Amino acid sequence: MTLLITIIVLALIFDFINGFHDAANSIATVVSTKVLTPFQAVIWAAAFNFIAFFIAKYVIGEFGIANTVAKTVLPEFITLPVILSGLIAAIIWNLITWWFGIPSSSSHTLIGGFAGAAITHTALATHTSGLQSIHAGTIGIIAAFIIIAPLLGMIGGLFISTITMHIAKKAKPSTAEKWFKRLQLVSSAGLSIGHGLNDSQKVMGIIAVALITFNVTAAPDTIPHWLQLTDIHDIHDWIPFACFTAIAFGTMSGGWKIMKTMGNKITKLTVMEGFAAQTSGALTLFITEILKVPVSTTHVITGSIMGVGAVKRLSAVRWGVTKDLLVAWLLTIPVSALLAATVYFIVSLF
Repeated sequence: MTLLITIIVLALIFDFINGFHDAANSIATVVSTKVLTPFQAVIWAAAFNFIAFFIAKYVIGEFGIANTVAKTVLPEFITLPVILSGLIAAIIWNLITWWFGIPSSSSHTLIGGFAGAAITHTALATHTSGLQSIHAGTIGIIAAFIIIAPLLGMIGGLFISTITMHIAKKAKPSTAEKWFKRLQLVSSAGLSIGHGLNDSQKVMGIIAVALITFNVTAAPDTIPHWLQLTDIHDIHDWIPFACFTAIAFGTMSGGWKIMKTMGNKITKLTVMEGFAAQTSGALTLFITEILKVPVSTTHVITGSIMGVGAVKRLSAVRWGVTKDLLVAWLLTIPVSALLAATVYFIVSLF
């Protein structure tokens, strides 16, 4: 029971870190274009992160991404130490990338850590490669969206920016700026809802897996009702509520190092361009929510900003920065998996 509670607490800590790590995704453009102050922006984003809980529960009616994350490792290879090791590795990598201002993916960090710990556990127990412990198809789809998600964001940013420029070309600059400042608030809210829908559910999946694993091995009469779970579709309301709350509070704590990269280093944005980038990012996240594919909000909004910047001219995008970001994205899953393997070795000694 103690190990299970530790895992739940660490999962919520990860969700909190995810919030301040990814806060820049939904507020970078609205701050860099001076529509909101940094403090106003994080409050705005946090509020809509939390509103996403009610949209997922009462409008969409399910937590599909949580189910996808839960299936990345096959049930027979999941143990509580595996989940613990994956979480610790994910937290370490998130803090490292936050410290250096690298907008990496919290999503892929968590999935890489979970898979890496499971592979190591299975390899040690069976003297094999351990790869039989993971659901290759699910992880393959998630990995493919490392490229697909920012590409969708880029295409959307290009298209929306072009259409917006055409519609607004006859408007007075002062009038257009006033309207786009208002519209940017709407697009930022949409992006924050998409962030909440996507990222909160990943930790929900991990907590659900931990509860299911615990219920398989523990005596039923010793488990309190709020910890009983045998099917992720019967998930208790306190789990999504806690996850969405944690990510909202994390968002309120900010993430200024990453925001600097997202808001200024990729390309300079006007108010109209900020609106286009955020709208593209929000639409991409809603599409992936429907597809039940966990993607990186970081990847999506970065691609959207690049697409918007490319409308002006290709040289407006700082491709050197983009190349560095892409390298960080591709390294996230394998590095997190290696970190989780190391952590699991240490955990297995106790």
